[in-house]
Amino acid sequence: MLLEFLRLKRTYRNISRIRQIVNVFLKHGFGQFIEQLNLQRVVPFRKRLKILGTPPELAGHTIPARLRLAFEELGPSFIKLAQVLASRPDLITKPFADEFKKLQDEVPPFPFHHVRETIKQDLGLSPEDHFESIDETPIAAASIAQVHYATLKDGTPVVIKVQRPNISDIIETDIIILKAISSRMVKYIPETEFFNPTGIVEEFSKTIRKELDFTEEGKNASRFRRNFSGHPHIFIPSIFPDLVSKRLLVMERIEGVRIDDIEGISRLGLDRTEIARIGVDAYFKMFLEDGFFHADPHPGNLFVMPDGRLGLVDFGIIGWLSPDMMESIASALVALVKKDFDSLIDEYIALGLVTEDVDIEAFKREFKADIIDFLIPLYDLTISEINIAQYLDTLMHVAIKHRMKIPSDLLLLNKCMLILDSIGRELDPNFNFISIAEPYASRLIKSRYNPKKIYKQMEKQIKDLTNFATTTPKQVSILMRKVLKDDLHIKMTPLGLDRLIRDIDRSTNRLAFSIVLQPLS
Repeated sequence: MLLEFLRLKRTYRNISRIRQIVNVFLKHGFGQFIEQLNLQRVVPFRKRLKILGTPPELAGHTIPARLRLAFEELGPSFIKLAQVLASRPDLITKPFADEFKKLQDEVPPFPFHHVRETIKQDLGLSPEDHFESIDETPIAAASIAQVHYATLKDGTPVVIKVQRPNISDIIETDIIILKAISSRMVKYIPETEFFNPTGIVEEFSKTIRKELDFTEEGKNASRFRRNFSGHPHIFIPSIFPDLVSKRLLVMERIEGVRIDDIEGISRLGLDRTEIARIGVDAYFKMFLEDGFFHADPHPGNLFVMPDGRLGLVDFGIIGWLSPDMMESIASALVALVKKDFDSLIDEYIALGLVTEDVDIEAFKREFKADIIDFLIPLYDLTISEINIAQYLDTLMHVAIKHRMKIPSDLLLLNKCMLILDSIGRELDPNFNFISIAEPYASRLIKSRYNPKKIYKQMEKQIKDLTNFATTTPKQVSILMRKVLKDDLHIKMTPLGLDRLIRDIDRSTNRLAFSIVLQPLS
């Protein structure tokens, strides 16, 4: 009976939220989209009469701008979804990405009594039992949590990150609705299947659920602290495990100024060029040595400390890189420095994970032809003159054109590099991203020839060969039995059609994209 009641309550909440979402989309001129999804019935009949067209007050706004305004009004889940999409140029066009980047994850703070309640419920004792003092005014308030300064009983200055009341339930409700909407998009607007809306929502739901579990963030922070143990220039604050729950995180306080506070850094008497170098150096340690990186390096998460160290906070979003990925990234960077563009293309294809059904040689020829117009001018540039942001942007767009399957962690890496390049140039106009990255890349490539590493690789290959030798006779036996029973089926694919199919597929996708956007205008 209780389970049925909870289901009924959630259903009622879902219906109420769906109605709100539909009304917001109508308000921002997406009535025809709502009609295509057959969702117009959730609003009163009088509002259905206004379902088509763009409201006069929004007539001067572009479609991406109107969608941003709608997401902003719909709150945390949609703001977070837009931020995920903004870092996925393989899924949305640049005008949409640029608009979504404008979304600010800043909201009014919630009352302090909720902070006290969360501490008491999750830690089992009142705040006074754990803390000497807590500042009631938060230093930051975002859609998922807010942060307060506090002091432990032993005098240690800390910060407390506390989740918003009921935010988990709110987001879970929105995830259910977003999954339903994405399914309806595929059902009622088949051409949207190219953009994989159900996959986007699934990826978003995994990301946001991890962000909602502060125990995961605590584990990430502890891992970063171990990775940078003894590092002279990087500070990762300590986590207090006994004061961590899914909704609560207590960590050591960082004293310093934001990395984009140019005046503040000058007041500390620090060298901005050195700060930029330290930041990029730290991230390339993560990218090419650790394979585990802080994936949200916006200026609010990077602090310059009075002693010149760089402090990192907010470890909710992280990326992973396999050893093979790290080697390909390193090789690509070295190839760029040496202007060995054939090798660069080889490594970029390796990173893109081209599907097995593609004719690799034909693909390389097409890919090289598309990218050569950008690469040729690099021959006449010094490394310091190469614009890494333009370089990454061009490579990404060529990859998208060829529908390369780019892993989400590589997209996070791409986003990090663009942000770091922007921060570096703000700190130092002569900042050069590639020259700082190259030594890490060269060191990783040299490690390929380390005797211990070669021995491990040989050991693995011998194991693989042993497995092959063990399993092959059995597989041959199964094959022969099928032949003797006349039960062998061979799948045949006509040769020479793959390029034609790809060309038709691309043309269809371009047409689909225009069809999807047309009703929104």
